Amino acid sequence: MNSARLQHLLESARARRILVVGDVMLDEFVWGRVSRISPEAPVPVVEVQAESSYPGGAANVARNLRPFCAEVPLCGIVGEDAFAEKLRGLLAEEGIGTEALVSFAGAPTIVKTRIVARQQQVVRVDREKNCGPVAEVTARAAALAAAAIPSVDGVILEDYGKGFLCQDLKDEVCRLARAHGKFLAADPNPGNPLDWSGVDLLKPNRSEAFAMAGSIDPGAADDPLSDPPLLAVGGRLMEKWNLGGLLITLGEHGMILFERGAAPYHTPTRAREVFDVSGAGDTAIALYTLSVCAGASAREAAEISNHASGVVVAKLGTATLEPGELVGSFAQDWDT
Repeated sequence: MNSARLQHLLESARARRILVVGDVMLDEFVWGRVSRISPEAPVPVVEVQAESSYPGGAANVARNLRPFCAEVPLCGIVGEDAFAEKLRGLLAEEGIGTEALVSFAGAPTIVKTRIVARQQQVVRVDREKNCGPVAEVTARAAALAAAAIPSVDGVILEDYGKGFLCQDLKDEVCRLARAHGKFLAADPNPGNPLDWSGVDLLKPNRSEAFAMAGSIDPGAADDPLSDPPLLAVGGRLMEKWNLGGLLITLGEHGMILFERGAAPYHTPTRAREVFDVSGAGDTAIALYTLSVCAGASAREAAEISNHASGVVVAKLGTATLEPGELVGSFAQDWDT
């Protein structure tokens, strides 16, 4: 992909609208330093120097989209608590639509608090209560999604396995997307075994792909295109759900794309440095979906997704990127 083509796609993306449906969370970070061990127990004492909060989970997918496109409505569940208000405020600051968020007192807002010292995570504290599918919540979410889908260009289903994205909601969103001709991508969670038939693209990572295919991962080969177990898993998932496309992220080995009627396509990692891989999958599905909706081919979308992921893993915390950073990543390849 040359500079002119990338700029054309980025210009096209600015007018696009993408709906994100899935498990929303609040990510908190406590940044500090460790200089001693506690006298009470053999654990480090973290002296707090700073604290920060970001939208997480499906909300982080929305964050990754927002610098590149016109509108990003977000559909998920939050509690009726202070964390929900904080999350709504953060989303509003970033221009992410919150009208499709469902408030439900029976499910407290999911919060993940990471304590980090010297660029290393010391511990993570999770506040969550998986209530499983709740008919009232599913019905409200489906109605809100139905109102949003006609005016968007694409839909992303982001499943973190927290109970919000059930089969009924997935099927209804899929039906609506098909009825209105919208591109539909999904980021699955093997712990929530849904039938993904009908989506245009499924984006698991390697371990998730093997788990969903019911296979044991023997370990990655240096060349994904010469990795028979991986190729077999890709083919199995394509057939299992009659997928139009399958993008498997491979960490340090980049990504591999499966399409109907085409040979698998591998794009090697573009990461120059790796500090934190949390949220990289959110970036991958966000930029792939937006790129396709902006007119990119599947292979072009995979390249954009891969470059974007390479940028965010060089940052600490739940990170996103700006269009200029994406162009800069491509420019490093153009200059070599």
